[in-house]
Amino acid sequence: MSERHFIYYPKCSTCRKAEKWLEEKKVGVNKRHIVEKNPTFEELTHWINLSRFPIKKFFNTSGLLYKSMNIKEKFGVLTEKELIELLASNGMLVKRPIIITEKGIALGFNPEEWLKLLEK
Repeated sequence: MSERHFIYYPKCSTCRKAEKWLEEKKVGVNKRHIVEKNPTFEELTHWINLSRFPIKKFFNTSGLLYKSMNIKEKFGVLTEKELIELLASNGMLVKRPIIITEKGIALGFNPEEWLKLLEK
């Protein structure tokens, strides 16, 4: 079986819902607490390339830290490298939950999207 990664924040209700869904579907994943083990610059760069999503999609735009740091104003000012460095500086800035499989990556919890990534 290939590796599947579930990156989450335990206090996040959407993450808890996603975790419960994975358990109900009996999907084996490597769990990773996004704050205790923040994604690195290299990982984020890889995930952004793998997903083909714009970098903005990787930011937790509803998070308090995102808002308090005024990150919305930094798009178009900072380079992509600087934005990835910002993401790598604090797991609370990263959109979650994240599921990563050999087929790709999904940000946020969308059961239909997750099923596509998890089916054999």
